[in-house]
Amino acid sequence: MNILSLFVLIPVLTSVAIVFTKNMKQTRVASAIGMSIQLILAAILVFLYLNERQAGNTAEMLFTYDALWFPSLNIHYAVGVDGISVAMIALTGVVVFAGIFASWNMEFLTREFFISLILLATGVFGFFISIDLFTMFLFYEVAVIPMYLLIGIWGSGPKEYSAMKLTLMLMGGSALLMVGLLGIYFYSAPETGILTWNLLEISKINIPIEMQRFLFPFTFIGFGILGALFPFHTWSPDGHASAPTAVSMLHAGVLMKLGGYGAFRVAIFLMPDAAQEQAWIFLILTSISVVYGAFGAIWQKDLKYINAYSSVSHCGLVLFAVLMMNQTAFNGAIIQMISHGLMTALFFALIGMIYGRTHTRMINEMGGLMKVMPFLGVVYVIAGLASLGLPGLSGFVAEMTIFFGAFQHTDFFHRFLTIMATTSIVVTAVYILRVVGILLLGPIKNDHFLHLEDAKWHERLSTITLVLAIAAIGIAPLWLSDMINVSLAPIVNKISMTGFEFTSLF
Repeated sequence: MNILSLFVLIPVLTSVAIVFTKNMKQTRVASAIGMSIQLILAAILVFLYLNERQAGNTAEMLFTYDALWFPSLNIHYAVGVDGISVAMIALTGVVVFAGIFASWNMEFLTREFFISLILLATGVFGFFISIDLFTMFLFYEVAVIPMYLLIGIWGSGPKEYSAMKLTLMLMGGSALLMVGLLGIYFYSAPETGILTWNLLEISKINIPIEMQRFLFPFTFIGFGILGALFPFHTWSPDGHASAPTAVSMLHAGVLMKLGGYGAFRVAIFLMPDAAQEQAWIFLILTSISVVYGAFGAIWQKDLKYINAYSSVSHCGLVLFAVLMMNQTAFNGAIIQMISHGLMTALFFALIGMIYGRTHTRMINEMGGLMKVMPFLGVVYVIAGLASLGLPGLSGFVAEMTIFFGAFQHTDFFHRFLTIMATTSIVVTAVYILRVVGILLLGPIKNDHFLHLEDAKWHERLSTITLVLAIAAIGIAPLWLSDMINVSLAPIVNKISMTGFEFTSLF
């Protein structure tokens, strides 16, 4: 049994075990055990990967396994990981583990909820381990489809509208993505060669530049829609606001990262010439995402909408960094995906816990919660400080790496967009400090809040896990950065061979 296949097998076995549970307690225990094993397995994978690299293993992908399962189209179950994949798997393991305990009190259709949640996680894990493009797309769909049920059945507010909007937008992105992937497949081999879906084999072939120009927008936008690329981001705030707590955690924490990861791993890596030529168009769109998302968060009164628009801004930074196409910016993009995944999962967990007690998400109806819920209040402040980039927490490491990489471009166009993107740091500080001040400080506005209880054991376990991960990256980021940098070398080398020189538009 290949170790990577366990990341798909364990969630499937956990879901099967849940089917045979008889009550809510058994369902919760089965889910917790399965995802705890998954988290331990992710930690073991990180340890094994680092050991292999230290031992001198220079293979582009480690722990590979390949099995042909659809001969006529040469589709393989092919898996493997590099430092980037390992980092994303570790992120997913932490967020899913925290999400299970954040949903500990789910009472309505408990078995069905946890099975759907774990099915979503199965798709995410499968996506990150796949090196066959068709298998990767298959897991991508497995991760996206359960969102409709999770929001439509267990959501709140206009959940049917939000679920339908999210599903249609993401399915539209999938349609664009399929066009791009099929095009890559049919140009994946010379005239005498065999067509392949294998990512590593395709990367050794130069797809004709004319086809790259045609296929790159389909692939980048297809993935970019899931990464909240402007103007295709509108599904995100409504979807997050209506989703139950754990679903928001997984959706913003890991599912949206499939967009940035796919745009980087597939669109830019396999079509570097077109990426260099068309990057300026998408840089403008991602810059708008970064600034628009930050300003959009300022005007919101609902805690979930604030965090949803914040996610648009932070995910925009990921695509912005990817399009800068140098090693420092790439490194920052990956760290930003991990950092934002942890931060936004923590925010949505806290918002769900606060809503479960106050029965409101409107910040102008709350105040003084630090007095009655000191644990949740302190953790909310930590999450806010990480989001606005306080040194010592993961947000600072990610954003500074991105902006260092972006400023390596000396032309006016890139510098101007980078300066525009940095304004989001100030705007983020404004809405974070504003929310903390209104929500946690000052007088208690509702006498009912005087009797609220602080976090329970499962809520403390969920939030502390995320806080420790955020602090670990902020305090000691070099192990993560070095692991990522080693895996960036082949991608950066391929881009440097294009010979394309950016010509400033100004």
